[in-house]
Amino acid sequence: MLTSYYKSKNRDFTLLKGDCKTLLDEFEFKFDCIFADPPYFLSSGGISCHAGKIVCVDKGQWDKPTSVSDMDTFNFEWLYRCRNHLKDSGTIWICGTHHNIFSVQQQLTALGFKILNIITWVKTNPPPNISCRYFTHSTEFVIWARKDAKVPHYYDYRLMKSLNYGKQMTDVWKLSAVSTWEKSQGKHPTQKPLALLSRIIQASTRENEWILDPFCGSGTTGVAASLLGRRFLGLEKEQEYLDMAKARREELESPSIRHTYQNKLIKANIIPDNTVLHLSETACCDYGVPW
Repeated sequence: MLTSYYKSKNRDFTLLKGDCKTLLDEFEFKFDCIFADPPYFLSSGGISCHAGKIVCVDKGQWDKPTSVSDMDTFNFEWLYRCRNHLKDSGTIWICGTHHNIFSVQQQLTALGFKILNIITWVKTNPPPNISCRYFTHSTEFVIWARKDAKVPHYYDYRLMKSLNYGKQMTDVWKLSAVSTWEKSQGKHPTQKPLALLSRIIQASTRENEWILDPFCGSGTTGVAASLLGRRFLGLEKEQEYLDMAKARREELESPSIRHTYQNKLIKANIIPDNTVLHLSETACCDYGVPW
């Protein structure tokens, strides 16, 4: 049995330390949904503007540009393993920009996934373009695909429609980038906002279902899952980010912090105003998980 790096008191949030390709070969458990924020391969020494200051956009060695063939191989290998851990009715969400998203799409198609939507996430507070030589980068893409073209997937159409003021929700989502209150335990260079993950989780999973994040970083997927009554496994190889994810989950043991986070998501119309989920010591059991 695998050894958990961290497991929450009620066992709804687990972290494993290591490279996802290695860890995914060590167990056979299947998930209802997968969210992945893989390397974009864009850290080439560029600059951007943050809080009024010019900063380097390099994220780390893991995000350095690589050849097209190496990128395709990398994306194929982790997607192949994720597919093996997805239930036949399960779906996968993958974030990206033009740097990597076309490679991801090609590997999904090669592996037999059925692409359902390509979400355009429009950031309401993008950083300005310093060079003034092209349009400001203000979007990212999120591919939503299901494992099997012939097996129906879950989509909470009614909830998404109700959160969109009675109209069908489109594939263009206007959401802000990460807010200050989401960085209480430190800053991750590619952290995604809770609003984005909360919408994804509600749209494609039911309560108590299992979600996998193979590149979990600071644990946003797991925090959203815990706030919404789902169960989560995160894989991460960087010690710094594992500790950050652990600290963020432990914050939720405080009822006041948990309710503050839920209320912020309610106020932003990301989750319904009747969402008041409480963490329980006995709500979740191991269900035969190998970690």
